[in-house]
Amino acid sequence: MTDDTAGRRLAAAIRARVAPPGFPDREFPVTRYGARGDGRTDCTAAFRRAIADCHGAGGGHVTVPAGTYATGAIHLLSNVDLHLESGATLAFSRDPAAYLPVVLSRFQGVECYNYSAFVYARGQENIAVTGSGTLDGQADEDHWWPWSGQEEFGWRPGVREQEDDWPALWRQSERGVPVEERVYGDGFRFRPNFIETYHCRNVLIEGVTIVRSPMWEIHPVLCRNVLIQDVTIDSPGPNNDGIDPECCRDVVIRRCDIYAGDDCIAIKSGREADGRRVNVPSENILIEDCDLRHRYGAITLGSDMTGGVRGVVALDCRIGGPGLYFGLYIKTNSVRGGFAEDIHLDGITVSHLTKEFLTCDFHRGEGDTGAHPPRVGGIDVRNVTVDSARRVLLARGYGHAPISGLHLTDCTFTGIAEADRLEHVRGLVRKNVRLP
Repeated sequence: MTDDTAGRRLAAAIRARVAPPGFPDREFPVTRYGARGDGRTDCTAAFRRAIADCHGAGGGHVTVPAGTYATGAIHLLSNVDLHLESGATLAFSRDPAAYLPVVLSRFQGVECYNYSAFVYARGQENIAVTGSGTLDGQADEDHWWPWSGQEEFGWRPGVREQEDDWPALWRQSERGVPVEERVYGDGFRFRPNFIETYHCRNVLIEGVTIVRSPMWEIHPVLCRNVLIQDVTIDSPGPNNDGIDPECCRDVVIRRCDIYAGDDCIAIKSGREADGRRVNVPSENILIEDCDLRHRYGAITLGSDMTGGVRGVVALDCRIGGPGLYFGLYIKTNSVRGGFAEDIHLDGITVSHLTKEFLTCDFHRGEGDTGAHPPRVGGIDVRNVTVDSARRVLLARGYGHAPISGLHLTDCTFTGIAEADRLEHVRGLVRKNVRLP
């Protein structure tokens, strides 16, 4: 293994640019503002006052001592680090009203106004959630998860769920309805994300444990300079993606342990008409030394990738578990469109996958029914070991838009049940690849 490869050079460049924000050495304990760690007292107002004072003083650390703090939405402001000390738990309200008024957000890649994320920031700089404490969304089969429309997560026929509301939002997007008029939230069934930073710069999420999320756990959108490290995610609920950078630039995801209910790390860039309107790619993203253990894709590009994805490097990660489907999963078609290029995997160890190590299938979902053929190429896979998977590759492009430039070098695959499935793939190169 050498550091002189395109992927490792790109990783070094991203690593050099992404730095954690700094904060003044001032502390604002939430207990000073009336918060009680008894698990019963509503501490929402105390968090709001502590954050406002910290921000107004020029920044510092809003500290949360040991205890369980009941709260609603927490909105971060510039130069504020929300720091959870050892033994601290934030227990987020199960009442949807605790996440109103609505805020600018995205649902499935489309901008709208919706319930606030549990921890939210918009247009802020130098913000953080740090410490060794726990953020508990308290979602379960009776709260939030039934909105998914999945019976295994508590939904029952006749109960309103997200697919009852999604067509209206999709039509608004396709027709170009201004985002300010796409107002959801109260009475609708779009679940909020757990941590969402929208149009922020210099973001740090470090050390915390996240459990029982309503939907996606960490969702930076249109952000620059994002560092997510040493985070543990244990939330196998419906659509519970772990970390979803969307339309972001210069992101490092490091030493995270993710057991999620959907994709572990999903890189996105908007969806269909809305993705083309915003037209911002996700680029320069480094994933290193992570454990990705459940459920769909370990590392996914899409399916909301209309704005494109470029410059992604995954290094020295451990992937696999009895419920994990794919290693690298690129999800698009001619309806979603977009591009994926300059993608590098190096030093990946895979213990067990139920499906392919690498899947890119343009025929998924709506298939070739749109006017926006995707462009996928420049995928470099090196020094990968896979112990068990259905196939190594499932790559299906279009005749008019083939998948190109797929290179595998110095890889070892054992326990492979079926042969590769390849359609309209150009420039596939295997060098020193060992198969059973």
